[in-house]
Amino acid sequence: MAKLKLVNSDDASIIDAMVELTRKQREIQERTREILRVAKPILLAEGFQALTMDRVASRMEYAKGTIYGHFSNKEEIVLALALEAMRLRQKLFQKAASGTGLARRRIMAIGLASEFYTQRCTEEFQVEQWMRHSNIWDKSSSDRQTLIRNCEAGCMQIVSELVREGQAMGDLPTLERMSPEEMVFGLWAITFGSQILTASSPSLSALGIIDPIRSTRIHCCQLLNGFGWQPIHSIEEYLEMFDEISAEFNPQFEQIQREYR
Repeated sequence: MAKLKLVNSDDASIIDAMVELTRKQREIQERTREILRVAKPILLAEGFQALTMDRVASRMEYAKGTIYGHFSNKEEIVLALALEAMRLRQKLFQKAASGTGLARRRIMAIGLASEFYTQRCTEEFQVEQWMRHSNIWDKSSSDRQTLIRNCEAGCMQIVSELVREGQAMGDLPTLERMSPEEMVFGLWAITFGSQILTASSPSLSALGIIDPIRSTRIHCCQLLNGFGWQPIHSIEEYLEMFDEISAEFNPQFEQIQREYR
């Protein structure tokens, strides 16, 4: 780090002001994190209606105006919590995609990361669902909406790049009228849709869906086989590979989760 040479007292004042600004910025960031720490359990335990700026301020022993200095409304708080959650999901995807082996195997590892997120990071998954309510999303700022979109696009890009890699290696045919992103959307629809139903539907077992995770894995296998993505796997092979991938990646996912919290 370069040393600063102070010529006179005015120079010293400038340096002091810079240090002071940095300290204040750190304090603002810490207070923002504290607001989110207080708001999150209220949202999860009691719902959106129970989350109010007055209640957050009271628990923090701050004036309500202090909370408004960081968030213009409670919808902004929910989106900030959701962004934190989605960044955790993105880190899990990045870890899965960085593994070894063929692109199709790493796609499976991302599927496992998605399962880990919904089953083991349940609070984050719940917060993300609150964000998707139109009455919350529509009242949030365009800047925060852009951050959410960028994070979601980042997750999409991680998977799409593996599709492109599979095509470049000759393992996956280039499909007419379907981009890599559209192929990923099919996987996304299967996994995310099944995860929402698993978390919200009380009647799956009565409908004959005894193991929704296994069913989702089978559907994804069939979709990838249908794309012609080599190597083509039988259902039995695919499920066995998932067990191997779980043993490899779950400890790494657990470490990412610990660091996040």
